[in-house]
Amino acid sequence: MSYSYDTIVIGAGIAGCCAAFSLQQKGQNVLLVDRSRVAASGGSGAAGAFVSPKIGKGGPLQVLTNEAFSFAKDFYLRHFPSYFHQTGVIRIPKDAEDAEKFKLYEPFNTENYRTISPEELQPLGINNAQESFLFDEAGVCDAPELCNAIFHEIPFKQFDAESLEHDGQKWILLNREHLMLSSKNVILATGHQNDLFDMRYMGVRGTWGSRGDYYSGLELNVSMHKSISVSANIGGIIKIGATHVKSKEPCMVCDGEPLKGLFRKASEMVDTSDFRLKETFCGMRSGSKDYVPLLGKVVNTAYMIEHHPKVLRGANPPLKHFENLYICNGVGGRGFVFAPLLAAWLAEYIVDGKEIDTRVNPDRLFLKWARKEGASSS
Repeated sequence: MSYSYDTIVIGAGIAGCCAAFSLQQKGQNVLLVDRSRVAASGGSGAAGAFVSPKIGKGGPLQVLTNEAFSFAKDFYLRHFPSYFHQTGVIRIPKDAEDAEKFKLYEPFNTENYRTISPEELQPLGINNAQESFLFDEAGVCDAPELCNAIFHEIPFKQFDAESLEHDGQKWILLNREHLMLSSKNVILATGHQNDLFDMRYMGVRGTWGSRGDYYSGLELNVSMHKSISVSANIGGIIKIGATHVKSKEPCMVCDGEPLKGLFRKASEMVDTSDFRLKETFCGMRSGSKDYVPLLGKVVNTAYMIEHHPKVLRGANPPLKHFENLYICNGVGGRGFVFAPLLAAWLAEYIVDGKEIDTRVNPDRLFLKWARKEGASSS
């Protein structure tokens, strides 16, 4: 049995859901597939899902992140307002030394904000704080609920792709049951798992994250971040997240208590005395080597090394890409910030031929990787 589409998106996290949604909005016949039966079964489901600006002393990543923030909040308010709560987000320094850095950040805060004093924070129940930044337009998403809301707007099939091949005209996906799907375009939004192609050059790496949702009567009407995130009380639920564990065996590191450290830090910020755990979410987020998202074509690594072996010794030949194969990945802990803008850029490229912003082009990583491979093999 065979089914054919304009574009198949593999991976139903926030990146894949947004990519499929944006393409469908442009009139494409899209199919979203995932090995799980539901959206956001991995890192997206475990995300704290704050949609807020990046603070710092400027720089390309901060500029890109804040462009994505402006786009994302408008996207969610326009299309999925029930799942984005514009509570405002307070960015709190970790300690006195960090507070001094915040003073240096002020000239680079391009988004609407105001400073908020420790005295103003105390009535909110926020303790042990330095002077902080309040971004009123920021907020928090209901992570799995939002992904599922997007996912229910798009044709979906549970499908664990075993192979992906191009027959000269279209891409063919096969699973273990020999069900075949085909499409002109394929978008890989598979998170930290990239076993359908050799994409080592992109350096996608996983970071384990956890989040706890707690029942609480605490009157907390604003979200905050101080090394960890604590959301506003939304419908009697406060979200605490997220740990960042770089380990091949994160469950061993957590030792059965993934929220222990999170809860302790949250208790230093707000009154957690009536918190009762509702649910724990854990999953692996995918980030790039340079923390900049990956969006664009996939380099045919085998072809490049076979036909341009000098690339391993520093040559810079034209890159050969797979036809109509794209990556949308590496969004790290800011997936709910980056995904809508990346999806819009990709849809504009596939449908309208508008070039993708070069800042997120994964080609930037290939030559460096090839030279490293050549050095290690010599």
